[in-house]
Amino acid sequence: MANFYTDNRDLRFHLTHPAMEKIVRLKEMDYREKDQYDYAPHDFEDAMDNYERVLEIIGAICAEVIAPNAEDVDHEGPTVTDGHVTYARGTRENHEALTRAGVIGMNFPRRYEGLNFPMVPYVMAAELVSRADAGFANIWGLQDCGETILEFGSEEIREEFLPRFNRGATAAMDLTEPDAGSDLQAVQLKAHYDETRGAWLLNGVKRFITNGDAEISLVLARSEEGTADGRGLSLFVYDRADGGVLVRRIENKMGIKGSPTCELVFRNAPAKLVGERRLGLIKYVMSLMNGARLGVAAQAVGIAQAAWEEAARYASERKQFGKTINNFPAVYEMLTLMRVRLQAMRSLLYETARFVDTYKAWAFISAERPLTKEEREDMKNSTRLADIYTPMVKLISSEWCNRIAYDAVQIHGGAGFIRDFPVERLYRDARITSIYEGTSQLQVVAAIRGVTTGGCLTQIREYEKAPVRPEMEHLKKELISLTNEYEKIVAQVIAAGNNELTDFHARRLVEMAANIIMGYLLLHDAQRDQAFSQAVEIFLPQAVTENRMRLEFIATFEEKELGLYKVN
Repeated sequence: MANFYTDNRDLRFHLTHPAMEKIVRLKEMDYREKDQYDYAPHDFEDAMDNYERVLEIIGAICAEVIAPNAEDVDHEGPTVTDGHVTYARGTRENHEALTRAGVIGMNFPRRYEGLNFPMVPYVMAAELVSRADAGFANIWGLQDCGETILEFGSEEIREEFLPRFNRGATAAMDLTEPDAGSDLQAVQLKAHYDETRGAWLLNGVKRFITNGDAEISLVLARSEEGTADGRGLSLFVYDRADGGVLVRRIENKMGIKGSPTCELVFRNAPAKLVGERRLGLIKYVMSLMNGARLGVAAQAVGIAQAAWEEAARYASERKQFGKTINNFPAVYEMLTLMRVRLQAMRSLLYETARFVDTYKAWAFISAERPLTKEEREDMKNSTRLADIYTPMVKLISSEWCNRIAYDAVQIHGGAGFIRDFPVERLYRDARITSIYEGTSQLQVVAAIRGVTTGGCLTQIREYEKAPVRPEMEHLKKELISLTNEYEKIVAQVIAAGNNELTDFHARRLVEMAANIIMGYLLLHDAQRDQAFSQAVEIFLPQAVTENRMRLEFIATFEEKELGLYKVN
């Protein structure tokens, strides 16, 4: 039987990373629930066995249900009837299969009917679902909304909404509006408290809402009259069963067609306040968006995996000039670079997920008892790294996903331009990953702080301390050399004291840091499994070439040249 988990050995490799023992112990709070729930693990090995069994179930559903439905869902798409969304037949089948398997809300605590999984296996499941159908991954992946309810909602709200996820409830983030896309401070949807009804009522329009007619929605709204910035915004949870929201239309998109992207009209829609007033954007949505960006990075890796699989399969079957095209250097170089980039971005994805797991685990523990000095320091460090790596992995994964999908179509030639082949759909689906949940340009804005404050460099130097096998010392020396060059060019840009210049070079600096980080991650992966040796041997010369091109451009660029790039 086909299985998207067991057919990719890299997934189990990342699941069994040495850091997982600490992450699982923290997440399970020393396995204290083993006597309370019969499915709670007794120890680390038991927990890892649970993760693998669940991932195998998801992998089977992805290969046998979701992937076979993907083409029909892409053609059929969702529809609007009487102001509400009807999913395509295949989408309904996919959702029912995963609901029956009990893998929606898998990372929620057991008291809310979840499995209490860490982020690493959850992100892995997101990658699997995305490989099968990126559009459906948006519907399944919006269970992230439950994480925000868990972290910031009252206990009453948690008990009301979180158990519903495991029973199959769908979710949505209702954030953007016609005049508030990237600039969420401009949100105008009104929230006012009705004393008679004892409820907040929402009025206005939301646009570009993924899975907009969901059963449970988190809504960003302006609760403070007379305000015009983020300090006047609060976050609310809306239950579709209460009524008050209608779907005006579903957008006709280039890709991810199975996922309804809706324009919504709110008319006195009752909702409940999540957390405190005024913190909707500056605290709660920022946390929500970080989770969503990690999810998009997983989606991008899943799409890239599917594209590479299709390209490799086609190249091994398509014959030209008497031999299959994967025997031509022009093609096998493309295939190899696609695979190496895929391995590099996947290593960055799960490194990021481990940082997120660590700080989230400490945050929940700190709600029960004071942390020691060492524990507080570990939480602070993992939070800082998660904040640096999340926009970086979203940037790199989405951009490289587009490149891999492009190359997959190219390898197919004219056949890739025809809807008879899955790469045509994958190419369209890939395009959105560098746009939604913050464009690549906005990810650079978020990630550059890790460059200019020294956070990236500090972590790179930590990677540098790890020993490597003697035959790989030359690779480590190359990375050290790249790091020294990176450190000097960052200092040069900062020394100029020109914020506009820093912003101009920001993407180059972030991508330089990312290449060094991914180089080290692949090098460390190769210490655990020699199968990754080829990946680092191929990746590093590419990274060196790219970084030195960026370095040369920055080093010879003069501030007066900024004017040449401004559009009149």
